[in-house]
Amino acid sequence: MSTSIRNNHRALLKAETHLHPHGRIGQLSVCLVSPSRYQTGMSSLGFQTVHALLGGSADICCERGFLPDREELEEYRRSGTPLLSLDTSTPLAEFDVIAFSTSFEPDYVNIPLILKLARIPFYSAARSESDPLIIAGGAAFFINPEPVADFIDAICIGEGEDVIPAMITALLSPIDNGRRGLLQVLATIPGVYIPAFYQPRYHSGALVGYEAEEAGAPLPVTRAPVCLGQHDPSSSQILTENTEFGDMFLVEVSRGCPRGCRFCSSGFIYGAFRQQPFDNIVSLIDRGLAYRTKVGLVGAAVSDYAEIGRLCRYIVEKGAKVSVSSLRVDRIDADMLDALIASGHKTISLAPEGGSQRMRDHIRKNLSEEQILNACEMLIARDILNLKLYFIIGLPNETDEDLDELVRLVEKIRERVIERGRANKRLGEITVSVNPFIPKPFTPFQWCGMEPLPSLERKVKLLEGNLRRMSNVKLKVESRRESYLQALLSRGDRRLAGLLAEMAEGANLKKAAKTCGIDTDRYVQRSIAADEFLPWSIIGTVDQGLLRSEYERAHAGISEKV
Repeated sequence: MSTSIRNNHRALLKAETHLHPHGRIGQLSVCLVSPSRYQTGMSSLGFQTVHALLGGSADICCERGFLPDREELEEYRRSGTPLLSLDTSTPLAEFDVIAFSTSFEPDYVNIPLILKLARIPFYSAARSESDPLIIAGGAAFFINPEPVADFIDAICIGEGEDVIPAMITALLSPIDNGRRGLLQVLATIPGVYIPAFYQPRYHSGALVGYEAEEAGAPLPVTRAPVCLGQHDPSSSQILTENTEFGDMFLVEVSRGCPRGCRFCSSGFIYGAFRQQPFDNIVSLIDRGLAYRTKVGLVGAAVSDYAEIGRLCRYIVEKGAKVSVSSLRVDRIDADMLDALIASGHKTISLAPEGGSQRMRDHIRKNLSEEQILNACEMLIARDILNLKLYFIIGLPNETDEDLDELVRLVEKIRERVIERGRANKRLGEITVSVNPFIPKPFTPFQWCGMEPLPSLERKVKLLEGNLRRMSNVKLKVESRRESYLQALLSRGDRRLAGLLAEMAEGANLKKAAKTCGIDTDRYVQRSIAADEFLPWSIIGTVDQGLLRSEYERAHAGISEKV
């Protein structure tokens, strides 16, 4: 066994502070695995919440595993050591259960890689009774679990606070008929999906439906959203500076989003927008401030939290700093803004998303140019001269005229920053962050294709040419190839499992697709017909009829919410 891997694990553990320590003794051993590296995986509130739920059971010994970083990955390959848990350096294959916590679709690539490193067969059908049970959950699986469904024994598409306690009860109960008997019991839990119990059906190369091949297996698999008021807010459970947000105590203030932007899954997959009670959040913050002097507020729509100003003011009055990811342009609360400035924020992020008024209406962002400029002026008036603006290019029906309007909007904001900067004799900078549009399941734009990469490249060059002449403006563009992969995994079906297995063996995407005979452009770029069966329809997360109606309203130029 590699000494350097063990030493690395000891160093990471030594730097951790566990706010709610739990023992290592239990009749059932579970390794909670993030398909991200430690620095990212330990920053995930989802990962930390699941760890607390599993570790809170006296009958479960819960450890953690992560995708090795590049240096450690080479050491695993060089030494021949099977993948080890972080906490006790136990081979993952020796655990009873391996539970993947996965927030983003690109991490699907790492699931078979981790199984390979752990020396566990890729496919659930190839595993024996002596292999660990492989379960998985997280936001990525709420969207589309199918590309990795053949690798997983049981998938949680429900929110962890309700599903995990029910799964723990099933895992600890005496059950006949071994592994299959356990899966039959798990299938009865709302929000648990057993891929082996469903057979995809194809006709002329197209997926046309699923058949439930196990009595009692629901089709589609449905779940009920959690009542957040019945649970403590998700918050940091393990603190360490060796993570992306290592200097913060993180607290979830809300779940879901009330906006329903047509391109974004957050407004649809979580059900109704839910907010944590103010007193529950404050109670956790008071505990967290014993360990950190900075609080990170987490949620898809933090600015929409009803008492965001009061909460930010509370944190600052406690002598701490507050941080949020980005601000909703039409929900900039003065108290929140003053708290961010008092916390030392020099840059504020805003997300107009659509560069033109036509595009903002099309995606139902419900923001006017006047609102965007007023928000910027509100920030600039408080000497926040560094702004980060998020835009999406390649949206359905976008034209070059829309990009021209994006450039003009940036120019108007820049003029205001420059004017204030001259008065204060201090320069500001605008970062224009551009991401390609990715069609997401369970959104009204799920039927739209992603724009081909050459066309996106042309649009990026157009923006570069227009923005380069502006001083104090910097353009940052998300990798088009990484966006392409994300779109592939967002829209894919079970036939992508072979491609992912090839990538785990070292092939790149293009070579893996050729080996498997998969036309990735067909998954990514084509528009899907209204009557075509969708791979993710096996999950009953959102009424597809409502989504289609909203899609048609978008193309009819109707921006108002139903």
